[in-house]
Amino acid sequence: MSRLMDPPPKFLPPEWRLANQIHYGSAEAERSRSERLTAESKRLIEESGMAAKRMQQDANKRLEQRIHDIKFWRTELDQKLEEIVQEIEVLITCKSRVERALESCAEPLRVTLQCLTERQRRVSIDLVHDEVERELMKEREVIEGVASLLNRTLEQTNEQIRLNRSAKYYLEKDLRDKFQAEQIDGFCSILTNTSPNIDNVTSQTSLAVPGATVTPEEWETFSNINVLKAEREKNNSLSLRALVDSLLEQTAADMRRQHNAMGTALRLQVQETKTAKGQLEDHLVKVLSEVASQECNLEALRVAIEDKAGPLKVVQTRLSARSQRPSIELCHDPVQVRLLSEVQELTAHIKRLREALAQSEMELLALTRSQLTLEEEIQVKSHSLYIDEVLCTQLRQPISIHNF
Repeated sequence: MSRLMDPPPKFLPPEWRLANQIHYGSAEAERSRSERLTAESKRLIEESGMAAKRMQQDANKRLEQRIHDIKFWRTELDQKLEEIVQEIEVLITCKSRVERALESCAEPLRVTLQCLTERQRRVSIDLVHDEVERELMKEREVIEGVASLLNRTLEQTNEQIRLNRSAKYYLEKDLRDKFQAEQIDGFCSILTNTSPNIDNVTSQTSLAVPGATVTPEEWETFSNINVLKAEREKNNSLSLRALVDSLLEQTAADMRRQHNAMGTALRLQVQETKTAKGQLEDHLVKVLSEVASQECNLEALRVAIEDKAGPLKVVQTRLSARSQRPSIELCHDPVQVRLLSEVQELTAHIKRLREALAQSEMELLALTRSQLTLEEEIQVKSHSLYIDEVLCTQLRQPISIHNF
């Protein structure tokens, strides 16, 4: 009972002084941290203010540059639009001249029409509108008269007018879009921190990125394509008008010259087809050789993969056996490191070999497809040679062009 009534234990003076020193040090540390935080906050405020101002100035400069770029492209588009509009009007006038000049003077030639019919029996890629086809059509058109030629020219004129109007449509659409973009960027360029309009925009809306945005390079390329398309169609239209003027002045055609031109074109086509057929046969030989080589490569890869199975099993068995070492002997020693490294390296080698095997199988399949394609193309060329060298040539041999 007397022990319970004892006063609490007293601290020694050194303990009292130590406690005071601890309090002094804690207060001093807190004060230092507070001073550093205050200084850091001031620096951060100044830095963020300068950064915001700098970014806004940079954005203003970029907006000015963007508006300048839009104005430049608007000028280019305006110029091309004016040119294509003028060309459409001139081409429509030219079309009217062709329509008035249409006359019928058809006189079919049996051989020419039969050659055209026979050449329609060409198959696959050889069913091409080549020089022989063009010469045959010219020959038929000359015999049939100016009217047939003008009919085709009229179709070309209508198609070119359509293409010109298409180019005009894309120029006008691009101009409208750029006008709207210039208005928007102009509005953005005059915004300031005190502008009333900025209060109505939330941060999420301002940071939203439309899904259909394009890069500046794509944006510039888009307008450049429209300009180049308009320029191309204008040049095509100019060429067509020159051709129409020449056709309108044409009153007769030299049948004999056309017949000789057709014969020359046919001989050149036969030679070209023979050359193509020979090249295809050469490539077929090379492909067949490569197929055999690739099959050997496949077998070598399979053998290599099988050869790696043994060493992998050995190292795995060693690792499994060494994992049974007792107590402190279960050490990650150099042997263990080497075995683990060996597993990784063997696994990597096998993986690469399997990848190479898969690629080789795919390549073999591609070579097989190429072989079939080449064989089909050789048959196509043989069929075309029969039509041009045998049928058409024999049909044209007895033809004699007389003056009329």
